[in-house]
Amino acid sequence: MPFGQLARAVTADKLAPMTTSSTSDFNGFLLGIDGGGSGTRVVLADAHGIEIARASGGPSGLGLGVERAWQSIGDACRRAFDAAALPFDWRNCVLGCGLAGVNNADWLAAFHACAPDLRAWRVESDAYTTVLGAHGGESGVIVALGTGSIAASLDEAGVCRIAGGYGFPSGDEASGAWLGLRAVVHLQRVLDGRASEDAWSRALLARTGATDRDSLVVWLCAANQTAYATLAPSVFEFHDHPVAARLLKRAALEIERLVAALDAAGALPVALCGGLAAPYEPFVPAALRERLRAPRADSAGGALELARRAAYEIGAAGHSAR
Repeated sequence: MPFGQLARAVTADKLAPMTTSSTSDFNGFLLGIDGGGSGTRVVLADAHGIEIARASGGPSGLGLGVERAWQSIGDACRRAFDAAALPFDWRNCVLGCGLAGVNNADWLAAFHACAPDLRAWRVESDAYTTVLGAHGGESGVIVALGTGSIAASLDEAGVCRIAGGYGFPSGDEASGAWLGLRAVVHLQRVLDGRASEDAWSRALLARTGATDRDSLVVWLCAANQTAYATLAPSVFEFHDHPVAARLLKRAALEIERLVAALDAAGALPVALCGGLAAPYEPFVPAALRERLRAPRADSAGGALELARRAAYEIGAAGHSAR
């Protein structure tokens, strides 16, 4: 969706518990969906928002294809219902989705067009659901670090602002794909004899499945952001390597810049979120590290709040019609 739709006030009822009257017209299930380039995470809850089960599935970032996104979401939802020993029926479900790629209006429109027969649903940026979950609806900043990256803030008025997240390969600084794209350059130099073979280059070869220059070129031709992100863990594993150390120093600076763009005064708490949050924490500048707070909930939890709000509106509409 366009940026302007992200910078908006969040309604005051969004974290209020559902009342008996507001839910009497809804007795289905709530599903919070966190979808990115590496995978999909689902939290299943009852009509009152009480968590029942969690499950995961394949990538559902819209940049990888809308049909693939819905397939991954559906598979993960079915696994959640199976884990809870409950029958799965889209018509009994209210979805809240926090997805990568919704800033592309065409992708978002296609995603809406392919939606199954749901009771109700909402979709927002995964950055929005991440900051919503991480700070419990209160003011704060997040930097989400996974296959991609994006930063978001929520101020006292409930306005959400975004920084970064322009997508791979030009943006998504400090993301897994960003790290992997730069890590493979070291491997390329080693294969050419421009740098000496070392343990890190051997680990990168193993991760790509390549054995020489030609087979690496084949891997590069097929690689997308998800493939590059698989190389990121090696950067942390070999953090003492001079090239990896420079990469991590630059990445930490990019994280600091994202936070500063949203909170120049340095007054808000900050949460690093996503699969690379913990690995990055020791490398961020000390002043920023002092402001870090553990997320209260993850993006799937924030997405569950979107579903809860949609279900609230079903109940409210039912009562206003009486």
